[in-house]
Amino acid sequence: MGIALSVNLNKIALIRNSREGNYPDLIEHARACVSHGANGITVHPRPDQRHVRPGDVLQLAELLKPLPEIEFNVEGNPFAAQRGDYPGLTSLAEAALPDQCTLVPDTDHQLTSDHGFDLTQTADKLLPVIEKLKSLKIRVSLFMDPIPEQIELAKQLGADRIELYTGPYAAAWNSSDPKTLENLYQQHRQAALLASELGLGVNAGHDLNLDNLPRFSTIPGLKEVSIGHALIVDAITLGLAEAVKAYKAILEATTRIQKTR
Repeated sequence: MGIALSVNLNKIALIRNSREGNYPDLIEHARACVSHGANGITVHPRPDQRHVRPGDVLQLAELLKPLPEIEFNVEGNPFAAQRGDYPGLTSLAEAALPDQCTLVPDTDHQLTSDHGFDLTQTADKLLPVIEKLKSLKIRVSLFMDPIPEQIELAKQLGADRIELYTGPYAAAWNSSDPKTLENLYQQHRQAALLASELGLGVNAGHDLNLDNLPRFSTIPGLKEVSIGHALIVDAITLGLAEAVKAYKAILEATTRIQKTR
């Protein structure tokens, strides 16, 4: 398979939570994404339950269980404590048994994830979490900046993959500074090459969109992109089916080109 598209449904849950009730229905939107070509579904439940809730995670797990070709990716802060009916990421993962858990160093005050782990500071706390998830046969991915020393530490901790944080690349794409953009692309490219050499799979995500994804998707060894915000915005004008197909078309085009080299 080429580069997988995992659709992040946080924004659908955010819209739902702005009213009482269950409209829009998160599960129906997940079903629609899959039917139109998504290779996976991603959610990022947070302790403040601003969008995806623990119950959503369990319902999505049930939806996707009969579909082994569709991966379920649950993201979150492994250090966030239980709060109300949010049980903590590890306990939620144990109940849902997703294919992949992407561990992210975010906090309540962050509007969105905006940096990768500093493993020189968090390795000792992360190790038992990684070991627990792997004992449950869940693939572990760490949200990382494209810093070689950090990626080497991710391998030492036993991670299966890294997810490269692409926010700065996306911001540079929208700037008028092509030199910075090229430098960031090359940083991610070198990080991906190193990860592959170490035996780590490479995922990527954050602010990737129809404009900046074609170039970024040429990063060597890329296995999965997780896209939510931009895809849901595009769905407003294109429709959800066409938005999913547009992102898939980019990834499939990249895969075809790579196979001819």
